[in-house]
Amino acid sequence: TAQLVREHGISSIISDNRYGCFCAQVNCTMLTHQIHLRVPNAALQWVANRMLRRALRKFNSIWIPDVEGEPNLSGELSHPPLTDIETKYIGPLSRFSTENQGVRHQEQAGKIAVVLSGPEPQRTYLEQILMEQALALPQKFVFVQGKTKTREHHRVAENIEVISYLNGSELQELIQSSEVVICRSGYSSLMDLAVLGNKKAILIPTPGQTEQEYLGERFAAQGHFICQNQENIDLEKALGEL
Repeated sequence: TAQLVREHGISSIISDNRYGCFCAQVNCTMLTHQIHLRVPNAALQWVANRMLRRALRKFNSIWIPDVEGEPNLSGELSHPPLTDIETKYIGPLSRFSTENQGVRHQEQAGKIAVVLSGPEPQRTYLEQILMEQALALPQKFVFVQGKTKTREHHRVAENIEVISYLNGSELQELIQSSEVVICRSGYSSLMDLAVLGNKKAILIPTPGQTEQEYLGERFAAQGHFICQNQENIDLEKALGEL
């Protein structure tokens, strides 16, 4: 990072959740929604947050993609603000546009968008589980695999359509024309859902990612979405609860 700063005459850095991307000679801002880590073990959580605070102190300021007051999206992950580092809440960020949100209601009935994302092999495991259960249900499913290497589009059953990936506007159109969205409970996905407004969603946290587990449970407890663990997915039951 220091070498790039020198070579290109960089005066400021905005680091998108990349703790190693900073330079003491210029103004550095960290963009993150996690300033308070959640770890199952209380002692480990204390240690983890001490290490996080040490990493964050290398930056001049922190920008949090959320609002400071209630209601907010990130809960205890980014509230309260830090007192020893300049912290600014800049509002949710999304790839989706708020300008064109007309929903084609005639296409919504029974249509379900499955948006897959995240690290392997968990992405593939989730796709396999949901595909197997979707084959036994009457609803129409559109699976977006999140595989960007090649653009593929095919049908695996009468009620199941599979697309390797969609760009931002295409994905927004799919979600707006669907009755239900199934996705991970990652923060980017939640910001997208918040921007689109009153969508029904089933959240499935990535196993082992405590941040996603916390966010999924939080939104389910507030009555906004349904949340199910990957190892106990019951798609028919979740759709019924929605």
